[in-house]
Amino acid sequence: MVRKIIHIDEEKCTGCGLCAKACHEGAIDIVDGKAKLMRENFCDGFGDCLPSCPAGAITFEEREAPAYDEAAVKRAQEEKKMEEMKHMHHEGGCPGSRMMQFSHDETQSAPAFAGKAVSRLAQWPCQIKLVPTRAPFFDGAKLLIAADCTAYAYANMHEEFMRGKVTVIGCPKLDAVDYTEKLTEIIKNNDIKSVTIVRMEVPCCGGLQLAAENALKNSGKFIPWQVVTISRDGRILD
Repeated sequence: MVRKIIHIDEEKCTGCGLCAKACHEGAIDIVDGKAKLMRENFCDGFGDCLPSCPAGAITFEEREAPAYDEAAVKRAQEEKKMEEMKHMHHEGGCPGSRMMQFSHDETQSAPAFAGKAVSRLAQWPCQIKLVPTRAPFFDGAKLLIAADCTAYAYANMHEEFMRGKVTVIGCPKLDAVDYTEKLTEIIKNNDIKSVTIVRMEVPCCGGLQLAAENALKNSGKFIPWQVVTISRDGRILD
C-alpha cells in the first residue's frame, strides 16, 4: 500500500540516537552510527521522531510500504519490558521485581496430609502493580485476582484458591490506583482460561472487584469468572 512514512537522510544523520528514543513504536535503530528505519510496519506515520532530530535528517514521504501493525508494536513493547525486568537486578533496579515462574508438584498433598503448608504461588512478581501485562506464565492460565488481605483472613487460601492458578494481588485502598487498565491488558494479551476474584467483605474491596469486572468487559473476551467474598473472621460468604 502507498502511505505516509518517514525518510531518514543518512548523509545528514549524525547518529545521535534521539530519534530512536522518541519513536515509541521502536521502528528506528542506530546501525553503524546512523539512524535507520528497520521496521516499516512499526512506523505509524505520525512523525514523533521529526522534531527530535537536531540535524533535520528526517522527513515524510509517500511511498509503497507495509501497513502500520499496531498489534506487532504492542507485542514488541511487552517483550522489551519483560526483557528489561529480567535484567533489572543486573542494572541497579529492584531485584525483588525480577520475573520468575515456579514449578510446583500439583499432586503434592495438601497440608492436612503432608504435615506442613505447601506454597501454591506460581510466579513472581504477584503484585498487580509489578506484574508484566504479557508473560509466559499467563499462557493458558487460570487467573486469580485476590485482595491482599484475603491470604491472611482465609487460612486455606493456597490450597482452595491459589493451587493451579496464576495469582495477582492488590489493595485498591492502599495502592490508590484503578487496576482496570492493567488487568484489561493482562486478559486481552494472554490466553486466560478463567478468572476468579477473591475479595474481602469490606466496602473498599469492591474497587478490586469492579476493576476486574470492567477488565473482563473491556477485553472483549468471553471468559468464565466468579467472585468469592471472604469475611473478616475468615469465612466464605458467597
